[in-house]
Amino acid sequence: MAVQKLPLIFVLILASLTGSADVPARAERPNVLLLIVDDLKPVLGCYGDKTAQTPHLDALAARGMRFDAAYCNEAVCAPSRFNLMLGSHSSSTGLYHLGSDLRSTLPDAVTMPQHFAKHGYRTESLGKVFHIGHGNEGDPASFMVPHLKEKVIEYVDPASTPGGKMTREEAMFSNAKLTNPNLGNYNMLPRGAAYESPDVDDEAYADGRVAKETIARLRAAKDRREKEGTPFFIAAGFARPHLPFSVPKKYWDLYTAATLPMPQNEDLPANSPKVAHKHGGEIRNYFPVPDKGDPAGISGEVKRKLIHGYYASTSYVDAQIGKVINGLVDLGLAGNTIIVLWGDHGFHLGDLGIWTKHTNYEQANRIPILIAAPGVTRPGSATGQLTETVDIFPTLAELAGLPAPAGPQPIDGISLVPVLREPDTRVRDHAFHVFPKATLGRAIRTERYRLVEWKKPGAEAASATYELYDYANGAVEEKNIAAASPEVAAELKGILTTYPEAVGLSPD
Repeated sequence: MAVQKLPLIFVLILASLTGSADVPARAERPNVLLLIVDDLKPVLGCYGDKTAQTPHLDALAARGMRFDAAYCNEAVCAPSRFNLMLGSHSSSTGLYHLGSDLRSTLPDAVTMPQHFAKHGYRTESLGKVFHIGHGNEGDPASFMVPHLKEKVIEYVDPASTPGGKMTREEAMFSNAKLTNPNLGNYNMLPRGAAYESPDVDDEAYADGRVAKETIARLRAAKDRREKEGTPFFIAAGFARPHLPFSVPKKYWDLYTAATLPMPQNEDLPANSPKVAHKHGGEIRNYFPVPDKGDPAGISGEVKRKLIHGYYASTSYVDAQIGKVINGLVDLGLAGNTIIVLWGDHGFHLGDLGIWTKHTNYEQANRIPILIAAPGVTRPGSATGQLTETVDIFPTLAELAGLPAPAGPQPIDGISLVPVLREPDTRVRDHAFHVFPKATLGRAIRTERYRLVEWKKPGAEAASATYELYDYANGAVEEKNIAAASPEVAAELKGILTTYPEAVGLSPD
């Protein structure tokens, strides 16, 4: 006689009465596929970018909800990923830097995959999930099986690495100083190319290999679920469009260089404080960009090539994610799998004269978030809800029917499930992010404005410097209006006072 399958609510009630909640509830829980993309700003067709060729991410947006006002909590790779996995602001944990070590600072922290593992999920990761490099070794404790590490800095063309020697960025991302303490200053190493476009297969680069292995992991996860009832939490991290823009030629060929959008405003905002500015940085570690210490600017030809490379890299990663999602569909898993696409932070493409990230400005902090949750999200929906990276942890926990994350680290995120059900619902009225320099820049982003307070934690309020920007007429900052709009500034300063003083940076 056939056994009738009970609805989830009755399974949970029976489980609670019998004292064996985990096993029967586990069999009904949705899988989670978390897609992490490095340096991805919302230059996607689904976000209205008319240049971008991103059909697969556009199709993912059509499956679920697009978040149009999503922001990272810090525009730096390692801390942004800690924000995601901990549900905590950098200013709550003190994890601000590329080399910050999670377990030295928060030895008992429970990360998102650990929370899912505690409640019956098998958790695994591939590619760039936690940041590995710059002295940081990620967080092996977060996943149940060893992490599959792949390259971030990668070249196929021999001309891209002078003499075949290890480049600065390769050394940083491979933690070369941990194995060779006598290596010396990374800036003494040769620079690699900022871009290359060989005629090779997708799997010549890491993201193609990560996509292939993710599909294999999904296949194994399906078999495991059918045999054991175990749901999966798989995090797949993709490196492009992080520099270098090394992707196969066919993705470069999708774009006509002469028609690419070039930066319209390359001047720093009028009246903005020097502490907020950025000059050079990461981009100077790649040729033909002028080297660090060289006062020369980036030529127009190189700017166009960099922008071409960014768009080509975005199309390449779009294709790899498309393979993964198609694999999920082909395996019959899409109907019971939550898919989340998250970019770790934005990217300056010459706006304000800035390249890459590491600022508190809009282009470095606005990110894409796409969530497709079967039975919850409406296909093709979008929301203007101001959203933060830290919101993803409590959102996924609620979608999966798990208890809300409770730390012991501070939980700063808010569940977005009410928004996923009804796009006009609002659960917060601003987003918060930070960037550390000699002082800490704490920022409040509302629908229209951004206020940035530059102050050392614990220092007197009178020592603070402020920026205020109005985005009513554009997404690139032109003028700091903090002095000219004291009422708006005062309102946003009031919001900042509701946040505890930041930890981990000395006021001295």
